[in-house]
Amino acid sequence: MEEKSTWARLRWPIKAIIIAIPIIGLGYWAFESGKIDAVSTDGSKKDSTEQVSSPAAANKSDDTRSFNYTPEKPVNGEYKGVVEVGASGFNSFVVNIDKEKRWEIISKDFGKSFVYEGLANTADIRTGLKDYIGAMFDKGVKSKNIHFVISSGAQKEPKTAAIVSELKKMGFVVNLVTAEQEGKLALKCVLPPSYYDNSFVVDIGSGNTKISWMDGDVKSAEAPGAKYYEKNLKDDVVYSDVKSIASKIPSGKREVCFIIGGVPFELAKQTRTGEERFTVLNDPGKYNTDKIKIKSGVNIYKAIKDATNCDTFVFDWDANFTIGFLLALK
Repeated sequence: MEEKSTWARLRWPIKAIIIAIPIIGLGYWAFESGKIDAVSTDGSKKDSTEQVSSPAAANKSDDTRSFNYTPEKPVNGEYKGVVEVGASGFNSFVVNIDKEKRWEIISKDFGKSFVYEGLANTADIRTGLKDYIGAMFDKGVKSKNIHFVISSGAQKEPKTAAIVSELKKMGFVVNLVTAEQEGKLALKCVLPPSYYDNSFVVDIGSGNTKISWMDGDVKSAEAPGAKYYEKNLKDDVVYSDVKSIASKIPSGKREVCFIIGGVPFELAKQTRTGEERFTVLNDPGKYNTDKIKIKSGVNIYKAIKDATNCDTFVFDWDANFTIGFLLALK
């Protein structure tokens, strides 16, 4: 009788535990389902409370925002090549361009010229230039369609003269552009016509920053570049200078900023999810780095954002102001 009485006392607590286990499990499953709903299809977490003010930028958090725009493909285009001699080295592009100025990148190569570091002689420069030219020939670019552009920032670099000299010896025409021209060429390449009325363009280079927008014709302004520390300029001084210049952009042109340049390239690498053409940058405050050039570039980026209150900065992986130079050719 004692054994039966003991079982009677334990029977109902055990049943209660057995019944509670699946109920707890269902509650946990429901909780986890709610968590799953807060993860986007690419596996990155979404913030369901975030609002994206720009209709061009879709998705739920800084890490997953995307820019949904597909440029028109060229029809019966011709291959053209351009080499940019910039303040930090060579970049080259082979571009397919048609008569309507629709274009697409065929190849791009971002390099570094040791001449800026004092580690190369003229023979090395000539060899490097021949490599770039040879690669363009291999892609099907005709000799007459290869162009060289010396950026405004590079023109401030004394050692650029050695590169220009070698190019001329090789029989190539050297195109020098001003900062104002760069800004206008960047806009011609980067800004889609459908965004002329509400957006602007920024090109953060090493030697200078170009800001441009449409206002009847193309307006362009120059500000310090990401290597301003080499000129002993202070962060707060540059911030104020850039903010003042960016404030000139009309209020109706601040919905989206199309941004290019070396520092934006480095920032976009941190959040690119695949091979998409466009990457939306995070807020400048989210980038932490101990590299002085990147830190200085982020300071410029923050000044532009604070001046315009634009929350959608779109990096274009294929664009460069020198492509705008090709587009401007007749």
